[in-house]
Amino acid sequence: MTPWWKNAVIYQIYPKSFQDSNGDGIGDLNGIINRLDYLQKLGIDAIWLSPIYQSPGVDNGYDISDYQAIDPQYGTMADLDRLIAEAKKRNIRIIMDLVVNHTSDQHQWFIEARKSKNNPKRDFYIWRDPINRHEPNDLTSNFSGSAWQYDQTTGQYYLHFFAPEQPDLNWQNPELRQKIYEMMTFWLDKGIGGFRMDVIELIGKEPDRKIGANGPKLHPYLQEMNQKVLANRDIMTVGETWSADLETVTKYSDPARHELSMVFQFEDQQVDQQPGKEKWDLAPYRPAALKKILLKWQTQLDYRHAWNSLFWENHDLPRVISRWGSDTTYRVQSAKMFAIALHLMRGTPYIYNGEEIGMTNYPVKDITEVADLESINMYHDRLQKGYSKQELLKAINAKGRDNARRPMQWSDRLQAGFTSGEPWLKVNPNYQQINVQAALADPNSIFYTYQKLIRLRHENEIVVTGSFKPLTTSADVLAYYRELGDQRWLIVANLSENKAQFTAPDQLKQVLLSNYCAPQTLQALTLKPYEAFAAIVN
Repeated sequence: MTPWWKNAVIYQIYPKSFQDSNGDGIGDLNGIINRLDYLQKLGIDAIWLSPIYQSPGVDNGYDISDYQAIDPQYGTMADLDRLIAEAKKRNIRIIMDLVVNHTSDQHQWFIEARKSKNNPKRDFYIWRDPINRHEPNDLTSNFSGSAWQYDQTTGQYYLHFFAPEQPDLNWQNPELRQKIYEMMTFWLDKGIGGFRMDVIELIGKEPDRKIGANGPKLHPYLQEMNQKVLANRDIMTVGETWSADLETVTKYSDPARHELSMVFQFEDQQVDQQPGKEKWDLAPYRPAALKKILLKWQTQLDYRHAWNSLFWENHDLPRVISRWGSDTTYRVQSAKMFAIALHLMRGTPYIYNGEEIGMTNYPVKDITEVADLESINMYHDRLQKGYSKQELLKAINAKGRDNARRPMQWSDRLQAGFTSGEPWLKVNPNYQQINVQAALADPNSIFYTYQKLIRLRHENEIVVTGSFKPLTTSADVLAYYRELGDQRWLIVANLSENKAQFTAPDQLKQVLLSNYCAPQTLQALTLKPYEAFAAIVN
């Protein structure tokens, strides 16, 4: 029997930016409850919530101070219980964000751990003596600078792969692992549908050997987690794995290994950065490179023993149409193209809130307008290294995390209908044209393309279990067949703003959906900029 999550479409909500219900400018759980009918109309099966746990908010909730308490800015545990219940009435499951690579430095474990070297919680974190009065080694943080922070109280350094306020947990400690498993069981017993696991590839770290991701004990830890917590539950798990390749994805997601349902892999994120450089080192978008990576993951991953996640956007990534499409002339067409190209592939699709109405990036003119810690740290770090303000702001406007975290655009009313107060992050000024109210009123909107793609997945087994065969085309055109029994679908997407020629040796039976006028033939077609369609052929 096919697990429910292979047939599902997951919708990610960034709670702080989704819907404010009390006018304080911050999205909350009651706001999400108020929008469940909208999500039911879209047709999604599950909501992945970015963290709503108690947190000082240094990294917008990914610094957790209490795993079993709701941050007051989002509401109460009773509100969450009501969200789970109301979502269930609409056949929607709630997926929680699990952040167990690190905690906040305000977590009670760390407060205890830093008191003395002999404290019972000391070994919940990773401490090392200075070497020559300096850091133990040259490991760096993902948020710039050293991964080691000196602690005056005990004269040792602790490890933090993110902000200094986010000390890394020591998974080698069995007592810590047991505490985490008990916490996970607490949430699953509430009736949630599973977990998205933040930077889960880092839990097997061995800092003395300078190993971050994919440490030797990573998979044994995940197998233990599965055995102690996840086994025999009808849930889904998805791991965030920035370094994953074809081999490691299979290790994570092969059902016979009893680890996770699937992971997020990010190889396509490199198509607009300079080879061998960081994400901030911009390079022109290369449609042919994107196509090559997409086809690699569809043709070389063994879907009998692994599963893939399909996504363009999340809370850490910019808006795809601003990044690789057109957020001006061809905004609607490119948004629909990216949706059609991705959602009919093998794997479980994810939609990030606002993606379904074609929300765009929001450029800033000065670093004072930026809220994201990663972007701010990068800016100051590179400024000291001689980069210009102009090129750093260009990088932030292209890839900074604030782009995806702007408030959801519900209507053309003040503050886009997100709040009656002052929003925690400025609303994109284009909300008067791009909003849910306008999308629902327009039968040709991006929203209805997403709705139809979800329906096609739910109603056609070919989308979930059909084989995948690429078609040889010109460089910027992605084309593939999905086949099951005597059924054959052809999906075609022009990944660029240039016209392209396309021919397929098939007879067109029925066009399922398209982002321009439906083609009448598959011979000698001239594809318009970002044109895409899906059709039944024979």
